[in-house]
Amino acid sequence: MCRFVVYSGPEIPLENIVILPRHSLLDQSQHASEAKLAVNGDGFGMAWYGDQDRPGLYRDVLPAWSDGNLVDLCRMIRSRLFLAHIRASTFGETSRNNCHPFTYGNWSFMHNGEIADFPRLRRRFEAMLGDAYYAARRGRTDSELFFLLLLTNGLQEDPHEAVVQTIAQIEAAQGEVARGNRITATFSDGHTTHAFRYSGSDDIPTLYHGSGMDHGGQVLASEPLDPNTGTWTMLEAGRLYSLNKGALTHRPLSG
Repeated sequence: MCRFVVYSGPEIPLENIVILPRHSLLDQSQHASEAKLAVNGDGFGMAWYGDQDRPGLYRDVLPAWSDGNLVDLCRMIRSRLFLAHIRASTFGETSRNNCHPFTYGNWSFMHNGEIADFPRLRRRFEAMLGDAYYAARRGRTDSELFFLLLLTNGLQEDPHEAVVQTIAQIEAAQGEVARGNRITATFSDGHTTHAFRYSGSDDIPTLYHGSGMDHGGQVLASEPLDPNTGTWTMLEAGRLYSLNKGALTHRPLSG
């Protein structure tokens, strides 16, 4: 299982979230506590927003703990909204194109989990993509494909409906296999950040909301960065959460 973190709030150095907390994302790359694997060493990446709509992006295939650039980059880059991810691969080789976050235009996306029976159904899923998004596909992961399906299904106009429609499309193609889906994802347009947990069983990757940080921001994370800092709440499955200007709202993904 991968681990990820999203920050939204006052502009801060990325190191305040990615590096410095006792159970930071960097620490989780070797010591994850709520995943099947404690080590997440199949690459990492970061996307951050500044004064442009399009996010900055840095990804590499090295484990987070062995990249000599990561600490300095996180110390120097400041942002009001950023996403960071460490990868433990399920589908797709270890390559930069398969590392998260994925970006398209002003959108950035990260995923933890897996789409059931993906290798057998990948060609069918790819046929569902709009032409522009099919041309934008660079890697071979189920995560990137899920992101491009969201865009195909109107993510820019209605994120909630795009998630509902994309899950329905995937499950219709899978049939009974859909019960094996485990999807925890987060994505942002640079203003509002969305996240959800979804599964056909009780085995759903974790997702927490952290508030009351000493820097005044809010966090969505696979694991609490430090149980003694701020207030951490496990988010319910089957809901789309949206974080904007300090307010966290949610809507069910089913009627």
